[in-house]
Parts: sequence; structure tokens; C-alpha cells
Amino acid sequence: MSSDFGLDAVISHDCEEPEPSSLNGKVTLGEKVNAVYKILDGFRKQGNRSIRNISTNAERRTTSDRFFRGNRALFGESTNLLVDGAEKREHGSGRKSGPLLSGTAYCISSCSMILLNKVVLSGYNFNAGISLMFYQNLIASLVVVVLGLCGAVSVEKLNWKLIKVWIPVNVIFVGMLVSGMYSLKHINIAMVTILKNVTNILTAIGELYIFRKSQNQKVWTAMFLMIISAISSGITDLSFNTMGYAWQIMNCVLTASYSLTLRQVMDKAKHSTRSGSLNEISMVLLNNLLSLPFGFFLILLFDELEYVMNVDVIRMPMFWVVATASGLLGLAISFTSMWFLRQTGPTTYSLVGSLNKIPISVAGLVLFKVPLSLPNFFSILFGLFAGVFFARAKMS
Repeated sequence: MSSDFGLDAVISHDCEEPEPSSLNGKVTLGEKVNAVYKILDGFRKQGNRSIRNISTNAERRTTSDRFFRGNRALFGESTNLLVDGAEKREHGSGRKSGPLLSGTAYCISSCSMILLNKVVLSGYNFNAGISLMFYQNLIASLVVVVLGLCGAVSVEKLNWKLIKVWIPVNVIFVGMLVSGMYSLKHINIAMVTILKNVTNILTAIGELYIFRKSQNQKVWTAMFLMIISAISSGITDLSFNTMGYAWQIMNCVLTASYSLTLRQVMDKAKHSTRSGSLNEISMVLLNNLLSLPFGFFLILLFDELEYVMNVDVIRMPMFWVVATASGLLGLAISFTSMWFLRQTGPTTYSLVGSLNKIPISVAGLVLFKVPLSLPNFFSILFGLFAGVFFARAKMS
């Protein structure tokens, strides 16, 4: 529009000027040339002004865009830094508190489980260890099934092929639990803890002959110290019970067998599942659920059913509270141990498990008023030290 208006103004202005050079009313050639030059000069000037205006506006827009883009980038980076910093602080605090919480939960559940079993078997003088195991496994199975149905945990669907593969492990598992119940009834907790070190020795020997896994010199030294501590503790035990020690030795053999057999069966079991894998929750359910028919058979075999139906202690509500709590704690050990293992690692898990024997032993001696001699006390301490040394040697 401005270019057209300038051109019209130039033309009208030229037309209105007087023509002094006209001598006879005719326009000369020179006047025509001058008029053309004026028109072209008007075009040139108007075009230069338009170009300057366009370039100036473009420069202004570019500067403005750069300014706003810089502000947006600066504001965005500041916001990202604030969000990232908050996330890092939150993640860092969670990472620091995770191992502490999981380790504490594992130690508390482990200690409480052993103490409550001792209360049920010795405190209430309950002479049906197989029935107690059956009840605890029933509670654990029901809890895992309910959690699986609610979607809180992932549980592999059972099939006959998987059950057939798992039965040999489960038979050893049931024997391990039953022998542990009877040994805990006749032996004090500290001695059970020390004698359990024999399991580590049997497992290491089994790994050497079955899996060809050799141990270093420190491990063999630690196992030698554990043997000495077990023998010295047994000799100095004022409440020595032959039946209890026999059950505990059987428990050590079965526990080592369970550990070695489980490693071989796990690979076969994974191929027997639909997903091709078998998580820890599914193994907990398999062990507890499959142990129920074996447990019921043993209850009938050892004639515990009649005893349980007639014993007075089952009519005490507090007995059922303690027995149920021990079953829930047995399941809690499975969950907290897996949680702690994920938060830390096998090395820390093994070391904390060895250190956890110390408060368990002390609590067992104090709470149940175990008769203790000075040699027996030092033998127990020596055995606990040997267990910690064994865990440290396995790390190297």
C-alpha cells in the first residue's frame, strides 16, 4: 500500500508542476527523460525504506526470541536441577535406610522365631513338635496364598511336573524342621546355635565333593575352630541331653543336605514351570504347602494326634497366640531375608547372620535361666567367634 501511495504522489506532483521549458505547448524529449528519472528515483527510495523496516523488524524479533529462549532455558534448567536434586536426596535417603531397616527386620524376626519356638516347646511343655511344625506351615501357606490372590506377591502356578521335581527337597525340608523342633526342646538355645556351625562344615565338604568347589585356607581354619568349639561346648554343657544332641546332629546333616540338594533341583524346577523361572516366594509356598501331607503322615506315625487332642495346653488362648506368632515369624524370616539380601548382598547377609547368633544365644541363656559354668560360657563365646570368622573367611 505505501509503495502504491508514493508512486501516485510522485505522478500527481509531477503533473501539477508548471512547465516553464515548454515553448510552444509541446513536451520536449528532455522533459520526458527527467520525468522517468523522477519516477524511478521514487521507487528506489520507497523500496529502501521498506527493506530497512523489514530488516529492523526481523532483527528485533530475533533478539526477542533469543531473549525468551534464553529465559526459558535458564528457567527450565533451574527447575530440572531442583527436581533432580530432590529426587537424588530422596533416593539417597532411601538407599541409606533400606539396608538398616531390612537388616533390623531380619534379625528381629530370626531371634523372635527361635525364642517363641522355645517358649512353646519348653515353656508350655508341648511335646508335639511335628504338630507345631504342621500348624506353622499351614499358617505360612495360607498367608502366601492370600497374598498371591490379592496380587501383593508373584506366585508361580503349581503343576504335577514341578511337584514331582520338588518332592525330594521337600522331604529333606520336613526332616530338617522336625529335627530342629526336637533338638530345640531338649537343648538350650545357645548350644543349638553353636552346634549349628557343624552345618557349615558339612556343607563345605559337600561342595568339595559334589560341586568340586574348593575353599581357601582361612575357611578350613575357621571350620577347625568351629569343631573345637562344638566339642568343648558339649563337654562343658551342664544340661547335656543325649537325645537333644542326637536330634541336633541329625538336623545339621539334613540342613546341609537340603542346601546341597536345593542347588541341583532349582535348575530342574525352573524348566518345569510355565514361565521358565521360580522366585523365592514360590519356593516358600512349595516347601510349606507340600510339607502338609508329609507332616500329617508323621503326626499319625508318631501318634501325636491323640496327644494334641487331650493335652491341656491347647485350651489356653495364649498358647495359640504364641504358636500362631511363631508361624507368622517363620514366614517373616523368608520375606525379610530376601529383602535384606536384595538391599545388601550375599557377603553382608552371611556376616549379619553369623553376628545375629550372639544376641540369640545371650537371650536364650538369660530368659530361660540356663545353668551355665564358666568353661561352658567361654566355649560358647569361642564358638560364636568361630562362626563370625568363618563368615569373614568366606568373603575373602
